[in-house]
Amino acid sequence: MGAHAAQKTKTTATQSTREKQLESRVTQLEQELAELKSMIQEQKAATTQATQTAQTAQATAEATSVKVAAAKTAVEAKPTFTTAPGVSVAFHGFINATAFGQDKTFTYGNGQNAEVPAVPAKANSGSLSGVDVRNTRFWLDFTGAKFNENWGGGGRIEMDFFGGFNGTGAYAQQQPIPRLRQAYMDLTNPNTGSTIRIGQQWDLMFPLENVPTSLSHIAFPLGFGSGLIGWRYPGVVWMQDLNHGSDGPKWRLDVGAFEGNWSGPNPTGGTNTINYLTAGNAHFQPQVEARLRVADKNWLAYFVAHYASLDLKGVNNSFPTPIKDSIKSVGYEVGGQWKPGPWTFKGLVYAGNALGQIFGAMSQFGDISETGGFLQAGYNFTPKWSVNAFYSLTKPNRNDVVRWVATTPTSNALLKDQQAALSLQYASGAYELGIEWMYDVLNYQTGPTGERKSLNGNQVSLNALYKF
Repeated sequence: MGAHAAQKTKTTATQSTREKQLESRVTQLEQELAELKSMIQEQKAATTQATQTAQTAQATAEATSVKVAAAKTAVEAKPTFTTAPGVSVAFHGFINATAFGQDKTFTYGNGQNAEVPAVPAKANSGSLSGVDVRNTRFWLDFTGAKFNENWGGGGRIEMDFFGGFNGTGAYAQQQPIPRLRQAYMDLTNPNTGSTIRIGQQWDLMFPLENVPTSLSHIAFPLGFGSGLIGWRYPGVVWMQDLNHGSDGPKWRLDVGAFEGNWSGPNPTGGTNTINYLTAGNAHFQPQVEARLRVADKNWLAYFVAHYASLDLKGVNNSFPTPIKDSIKSVGYEVGGQWKPGPWTFKGLVYAGNALGQIFGAMSQFGDISETGGFLQAGYNFTPKWSVNAFYSLTKPNRNDVVRWVATTPTSNALLKDQQAALSLQYASGAYELGIEWMYDVLNYQTGPTGERKSLNGNQVSLNALYKF
């Protein structure tokens, strides 16, 4: 009995220990369950808050969308001006003013279109100063027009104020006349990278994407007729992307045909250049040009070829020819631009024959061969301040010039021209300010056997430009 009682006591103690362990475990599980419930409650609260925030954001977005739509409707209800349905119109341009001083009279004009010193030297000597605003330009760009399912396009109308002055009276200088620069339409296929441009535009020999930087010589760029050639003509140009949609450098081929042009078929001048009666227009002989262009992020290069046939007898073969009946106008040009860091380099070289109609040989017309080109280096030493140095050269063949131009003792043969320019510019926002010095040296000969002479001219200008 004693042994039985001892065994029983031992068993009871063991059961009591197990019960305590179970109770402890149950208590622990209850605590963990309470913690889980607390976490679930927190997650529910967070989810509810997130839902409320999302709903609030959605409501705000919807309200904003309604306001934007209302504003858009209000704007569309009162447009600045209207045009064809679906077509967008952008009005851009710039205002340019130049205060200048020069010590010679220049070819093409003075002020903003001064280029080559005019001869004879005695007639054009003497200082000249003034303020010129004729560079001021504006244009309208039209986009969004539809031609058919695959082709769309637009166009441009561009004007400046180099159309002359309003008469010759005391107040004519302050009333420059508007001049149509470009007026063309575009047909574009974005799927094939093709564009057809029809209307008055720059010919392909003019470096439209590579014009020398200047705040005074814009419509008449630095070196124009003296190392830089080209002009605007009615015509048609096909521009075709050669690697459309691919990465890397972009290749493009441009082919164009432009209206013919020449300084009349009459060697004595007169009014026979009016109403298309020139050797370039006789028998519908256009100027034909082709340009291969390649461009990447910070560089551009191109090659251009030009050809035209000129009938010097003129329309209806009604004028005597000066030396021979016809001339072949041929030209080749290589140019490019490179922007390594803060530097910008621009330049081109060309060679050709009978390029007077596109400002070649200093606008001397005849069977004249020539070479020329320009180089410009620019450096931005701060984001706003820059300096530019420019040099150009044109050298027509002396024998050709004397034969075709200097036919009388009083005529002048322009044999060589060199132009240099240095400018300092400040740009901030839509404004640009600058000072520029241009220096030009012309070599010429008076008459077919006259003495060779040299003439130089200087121009200093203060410039301001505002783009819009």
